[in-house]
Formats: sequence, C-alpha cells, structure tokens
Amino acid sequence: MHELAITQSMFEIVLQQAEQAHAKKVTKINLVIGAMTGVVSDSVQFYLDFMTKDTIAENASVSFKTVPAQARCRNCNQTFNLEEFNWTCPHCQGNIIDVIAGKELFVESIEVE
Repeated sequence: MHELAITQSMFEIVLQQAEQAHAKKVTKINLVIGAMTGVVSDSVQFYLDFMTKDTIAENASVSFKTVPAQARCRNCNQTFNLEEFNWTCPHCQGNIIDVIAGKELFVESIEVE
C-alpha cells in the first residue's frame, strides 16, 4: 500500500517538471526503482493510470528501470549482486559489506510535447 504515497509524490514531480517545461502533454514517464525498495511496479502503474486521468499526463507511457541490489565487500573490495537471504561476499566469504545499489527510487526523466 505504500506505493500509493510514493506514486503520488512521483506524479507531483512529473507535473512540476512538465509545468516548468511549459509542456502541453507528458508522453512518457521514466522511473527507476531499486530492488530493495519493495515497490511493486504493477502497483505504481495502476495508481498512475488512475492519477493521470484528466491531466496532461493522461495516456503517458511508463517505463520502469529496475536496479538490482548490489554490495561492495569491505574486506576484498569486490562488488557483487546481493541475494535475498545471502549477504556474504562470494569472493572472500566476508560479511562486512556496503550496499551500493538497489535503494533507488526516482523519476529519471519525462518526455513531453
């Protein structure tokens, strides 16, 4: 259910940017969602379909770029993809890591007329 508030915030950003660009229509919304956010793209799409009605973004296509969860090991400095229940470095078996990707959640760009 947290997708509703997130989608509202992202849609406000889209409308603000479209207004600043003096756009007549938003044709595409490009979103980036990290795997660790727990945000479900189908839910975001559902809410956007509802929110965009009777706005300049009505019928805009939406693209989702999903960023996988990645970490860097502090022991060997190697970067690797995080698995859901295994946060051990596959290179040195260390478990002191920094999450470096997968928490992203933002409007990457919009396309307008």
